[in-house]
Amino acid sequence: MSEHLTTALALAASQIPVLPLRADKVPFGNCRRCADNACGGRPNMKTPGPCLCPGPCHAWAAATTNPNIINSAVWRHAWRQTSAVAYHPGGAGLTVVDLDNADAIAWARASLPATTTVPTTRGEHWLYFGRMRSANAVRPGVDIKSNMSYARWLGFGTGTMAPLPSAVRALVEREETTFPGGGVVSSVAGRAEWDRSVATGCRHTPAYVQTGLGRGLARIHAHAEAGAGSQAFAVAQFLAHQHTQCPGPCALDALGREIVAAAVSVGVPEAYAERAVANGMAQAGRAA
Repeated sequence: MSEHLTTALALAASQIPVLPLRADKVPFGNCRRCADNACGGRPNMKTPGPCLCPGPCHAWAAATTNPNIINSAVWRHAWRQTSAVAYHPGGAGLTVVDLDNADAIAWARASLPATTTVPTTRGEHWLYFGRMRSANAVRPGVDIKSNMSYARWLGFGTGTMAPLPSAVRALVEREETTFPGGGVVSSVAGRAEWDRSVATGCRHTPAYVQTGLGRGLARIHAHAEAGAGSQAFAVAQFLAHQHTQCPGPCALDALGREIVAAAVSVGVPEAYAERAVANGMAQAGRAA
């Protein structure tokens, strides 16, 4: 057996799904039956399909722990042309923070909890227990590899593996919720602010409400780099919960507009911010 095949079988025995990589560290192309996804794709793809192809088609979705597949004739043909072994982090319950250069490594050491690290050609892979959505270029020199992705196998690394931290999840959240530069188009400018005239049924003093709101908005602004959308949800949930015992009205819609405006001001798309706030307030109502 080739060295790559031996490595793949050993990883599969540890329940790490593997696949072969050809030159330039890319997966093997689809066979004729799977070209253009005509077969419907693998069962573990984003849209599960009926593909029964015995070959390593569909890139990361071909990753498997089945030794009979890995050692089959069609896969052996691929192993003879393989330049490296890859694995599917999400399938192994892992997330890989791929740090591409020295600056990215320095950022990780300052921002993320220590975990298992694996040296790469240009940087390091930081491995965490837990899976999440994959995304590229979440910040300069940093990719996230987990679900629907593959990573090159470079060894078990060193250090104790830590649980997936919220700081890593927030990197992908920022990609989903923050505009890539430029101004933010918003319709919340000139919004009505909360005051006693529109909250005639609130049992709290204006100072109490404004203090809580101010602290919440400060939390959102403090997460301008990442996580502002989640903070908007949490602030809305917290503030709404404070009013569950009030006879009402408490003008929660005005508080909500303040929270939305703060999130939009740091780059969260308005529609996303509105959903986050509405969901947060709804959660507070259900909890009450």
